[in-house]
Amino acid sequence: MDFKTIKVQLGESVAWISLSRPEVRNALNDAMIDELTTAFDWLNSRDDVRVIVLRGEGKSFCAGADLNYMKAMADYSYAQNLADAERLSKLFQTVYFCNKAVIVCVHGACIGGANGIVAAADVVVAERDTMFAFTEVKLGLTPATISPFVVSKIGNAVAKELMLTGRRFKAEEACDYRLVTRVVDSDAMLDAERFYIEHFMQASPDAVAECKHLLRLVSGTADPYNPIFLQTSQLIASQRVAPAGQEGMKAFFEKRKPKWA
Repeated sequence: MDFKTIKVQLGESVAWISLSRPEVRNALNDAMIDELTTAFDWLNSRDDVRVIVLRGEGKSFCAGADLNYMKAMADYSYAQNLADAERLSKLFQTVYFCNKAVIVCVHGACIGGANGIVAAADVVVAERDTMFAFTEVKLGLTPATISPFVVSKIGNAVAKELMLTGRRFKAEEACDYRLVTRVVDSDAMLDAERFYIEHFMQASPDAVAECKHLLRLVSGTADPYNPIFLQTSQLIASQRVAPAGQEGMKAFFEKRKPKWA
């Protein structure tokens, strides 16, 4: 398949996806969201793929939303914002409900929506200096579409502290919170990736898919038609067109503090 914002490499039972917009630190835009969703759907349908590894090219895994993408959203109507939010939610759902083992390797920065991908994955390996943040509240918004996946992974108490403050935190802290599986030095990333690939390859692919479903069932997140996905999309769409969201994004682009700060 031909992609413009990502690269896909097929190996023996393993597929690697690379976020490929290094000039903007792999920031998410509508094209990348659509291509990632398509790639995960496609790889999930292939019998010859058992493990999917997601990485980011350049200095960062993903710095959140692309600036031009954010500027466009600021002028969207509620209906346009809802369609956009549902598309983003669909990406996280596609990763989360994927039957293949999903490994995400992060470095540099993992901001905003990037944490939705991380939370939806099975295993996350992070370079020690990786910086994480849920910065939405500082823009007058909330991390709505990623919240079902993040809260499922790290719990409500930790999510409250990180999402309500919007503060930055390093990989070791992310590991303590269970957002990240393992923290390694940069020269050990490939070894950690291979470690998990080897273990997944020793497991029955059917059993892996069934075990993933079992874990979702036990945690109460097994229903792909759960209304929470639409409700969180509606919430962020409303916030983007509301006064606080408009002021937050305007202040961000004007490089000033919002009125409430």
